[in-house]
Amino acid sequence: MAQRRLPPWLKVKFPGGPHYLALKGLLRGAELHTVCEEARCPNIGECFESRTATFLLMGPVCTRRCRFCAIEGGSPLPPDPGEPERVARAVAHLGLAYAVVTSVTRDDLPDGGASFFARTIQEIRQHCPGCRIEVLIPDLQGSWEALAQVMAAGPEVLNHNLETVPRLYPQVRPQASYERSLDLLRQAKGMNPGAPLTKSGLMLGLGEDREEVLQVMDDLRGAGCDLLTLGQYLRPSPAHLPVARFYTPEEFRGLAAEGHGRGFLRVESGPLVRSSYHAQEQVPPFRVG
Repeated sequence: MAQRRLPPWLKVKFPGGPHYLALKGLLRGAELHTVCEEARCPNIGECFESRTATFLLMGPVCTRRCRFCAIEGGSPLPPDPGEPERVARAVAHLGLAYAVVTSVTRDDLPDGGASFFARTIQEIRQHCPGCRIEVLIPDLQGSWEALAQVMAAGPEVLNHNLETVPRLYPQVRPQASYERSLDLLRQAKGMNPGAPLTKSGLMLGLGEDREEVLQVMDDLRGAGCDLLTLGQYLRPSPAHLPVARFYTPEEFRGLAAEGHGRGFLRVESGPLVRSSYHAQEQVPPFRVG
């Protein structure tokens, strides 16, 4: 199936400003990866030019092959033990007040990479004490012992994306489980009810209907989820799932109102919204000050 023509509200400038190039140089020099690059995020030009990036731990190869994601699937190399410190030094070099760290899914590791997240949080605390930290984690194969390692390190925001509605999981996330992902958010909130905030996100345009999206909102609120992101799915390549339809900015605004009405502290909803796009602005100031 041919790629669908993008509507005008999804057009972005080609990246290449001076800060963009400098940040790419910093990342290459430190042998660090970002989800911005590996997942082909449309906002990379804007974010890199403003000297922000979402660090991708444990290499650029994922043990899963989700049909929406541009990250390479296969057999990854063992994690680099020096990576957490290099991430922390990059955060300090950039002077970030808010850092977002994610990873590929590492089903090959006994703890799913939880200890790597914990070490990275600890290193950032050491090198950049005032920085607030959001971690976007995989499902850890439902190991709540592994989740507890991440929670014990004390991130300000624990993020795990549901990505789509339960009906579409076999097509979109065949190696994942909607209930397991939802339970991860519930477990995280139960491990430390006071903090961190919990967050999740959906891509729209994969074939879901509005009522299914609203039901996911209800499920997330039932799990205690505080923050929600809603963005348009964009097909990374002809090998990935096609776009079923493009939501209009007005539809995204309507869904934001539905989310706020359900009690989310913040809903970021728009065609170009991604889980870590303007992440600091997604968190209410009273929880990160």
